[in-house]
Amino acid sequence: MRALRTTDEHKVATPEAWQPGDPVIVPPPATTEAAEKRVREGYESADWYFAKRSL
Repeated sequence: MRALRTTDEHKVATPEAWQPGDPVIVPPPATTEAAEKRVREGYESADWYFAKRSL
């Protein structure tokens, strides 16, 4: 239930078995500038379109 609430409130996705405090998956960036900004802000990125962060 908490994962669904977090998804709705923050517009993110929660991985399977997600627990509060675990990283969430953020939507892909719309521009290369937004992707670069995520790297500077410390997002955990596997590629430009797949990134996770803590809330």
